[in-house]
Amino acid sequence: MRLLILSDSHHYLRFMEQYVEKYRPDCVIHLGDYYPDGQELRSLCPGIPFYQVPGNCDEYSCDPFLPRVMSPVIGGVRFFLTHGHQHHVKSTPYSLLEDARRNKAQVVLYGHTHIQDLHREEDGLLVMNPGAAGIAGEAGLLEIENGIVTVSRLLRGRDLEETQ
Repeated sequence: MRLLILSDSHHYLRFMEQYVEKYRPDCVIHLGDYYPDGQELRSLCPGIPFYQVPGNCDEYSCDPFLPRVMSPVIGGVRFFLTHGHQHHVKSTPYSLLEDARRNKAQVVLYGHTHIQDLHREEDGLLVMNPGAAGIAGEAGLLEIENGIVTVSRLLRGRDLEETQ
């Protein structure tokens, strides 16, 4: 199962659409800023499971009752999805990682900083910030087989130029 991870599109969908076209994901995750971008992308990808949380720039453009955090199980893997602003990730990831662990997540995905990050904590928790999908053209890609993340990588605009 291939998952495309996106965040911080800021009304700029071109790279997101190109990533969907190139990688043909089985699931798309949009981590906010701007929530309507995710909704528009979802309409272009009928039949693909789509998970989405709003970000700090979405406070007035979407339903205030939308969940700011989600903990879905996708492909047998428990995720913790959030934009990150409520966890103050620009200062420290501590609150984010503690909440992810409390939710028994195996993978935590967040945005907000516009800085790509991919690492594994000492306890095995996989942490990914796909960066800014908007003008920077950044994204993340995960592949899951039999309930295990087998591929995790960060994508940049130049990856769209390379053949798959």
